[in-house]
Formats: sequence, structure tokens, C-alpha cells
Amino acid sequence: MRSRCAAVFSAVVVSLSGLLVGAGAAEAKPPLVTCDFTATPENPAARPVLAPPPIAPTLGTIDVTFRFRQGPVTVRLDRAGAAPCAVQNMTSLVLQHFYDRSQCWRLTDSERLGVLQCGDIDEVEKGGPGYAFPDEVDGTETYERGTLAMGNQGPGTNGSEFFLVHSFAHIPANYSVLGRVVSGMDVLDGMVAAGITPTERGPRDGLPAEPVLIDATQLG
Repeated sequence: MRSRCAAVFSAVVVSLSGLLVGAGAAEAKPPLVTCDFTATPENPAARPVLAPPPIAPTLGTIDVTFRFRQGPVTVRLDRAGAAPCAVQNMTSLVLQHFYDRSQCWRLTDSERLGVLQCGDIDEVEKGGPGYAFPDEVDGTETYERGTLAMGNQGPGTNGSEFFLVHSFAHIPANYSVLGRVVSGMDVLDGMVAAGITPTERGPRDGLPAEPVLIDATQLG
């Protein structure tokens, strides 16, 4: 418990340090927003984890690297975007190693949807952090190649699930956008090229034919 508390404390320090980035610039947004992380006892945590601090900075960026078996993918989380609480959440989960040694259970490559879905510890859409938080969308969200966004099972059900867009996603603007891939798109392309195991959802929507495992995650 002590190490997890230290990780969350670090999340606060890292997040608040972001306020120093561009502090001299004029900003319309307040430097901090409050977040509502609500426990979900009906869906307990798949791994021991603490909810993030209930505040999030709205300035600066922070990089996260996912070390897949196929290679590293680095994403840049945008605190100044529409979803600062989602960024705070992912930062906290990374610092607590929630995603380490987990599997990505869904890969799609259809005319409508081309994404890698990760963050569910047990199976597709099962195995979250034991809490949920509201959507952060304004209706203008689009999901081009390289987008990182929260996955969910309906309004207000955000937790640990996320998806990386390897081609495009023609979906409603219901998914909070955290940021974009800044390196490693070739790694995602290789996962797609390796194939997809067909399921009842379709011939191009299922488990990656070559298992996609996250060995570790880290900031930077």
C-alpha cells in the first residue's frame, strides 16, 4: 500500500509540475479542474490501485511509453485538451503499474473501425480499476490515425480501457481524447499486419493473431 500511495503522490507532483509549463502564457482555462472518480463496488478493481487525486492540471503535456512485446509506442497526453481528468487518470495508472503485464484483447481493422483496444485486465471490457469517471467530450472529437482515446461501455463508465487508432475510427464523438502517438505507429501497423482472429463481431474484429502484451509502461 505504501508504494501505491507514493505513486499517487508522485502523480500529484508530476501533474502539478505541469502548471509550470507555459505558466507565463495567457490561458482561458483555469489552471486546475476538479475530477469525479467514483468507486464501482459492482465492478471491483482487477488489480490493487488507488483512484487518482480529484484535481487535474490543464496546462502542458506528458509522454507515456507503452512497451509492447512488438516494440515501444509513445503517446503524448494533452492536459490542455478536452480531457484533463482522463489524462490525470492514465498518469496515475501508469505510475501505479496497473497496465504492466497486461494483454490487449481487441484489434479491429474494418471499414468503420481500426483500433487496438487495451486496458482491460481480464478480457474485452472486463477488468477495470474499481472506479469510473465522466466523459470529457464536447462533440467535436474526431479519431484520426494516431489518436489515443478512452474506451467505455456507455456514458460515464470510463476507467482503465483505452484505444489507439491505427487507421481511422468512424464513431460518434462519445470517447474522451487524451492525446496522440508521437512514435511507434510502425509497431501498431505490424500488429495489424500480423492478422486478427475472427469473432462474432466480424472477421476483422477480435484477438490479435499475434498476442499483444504490454510488458511495462512508464512516463516519458
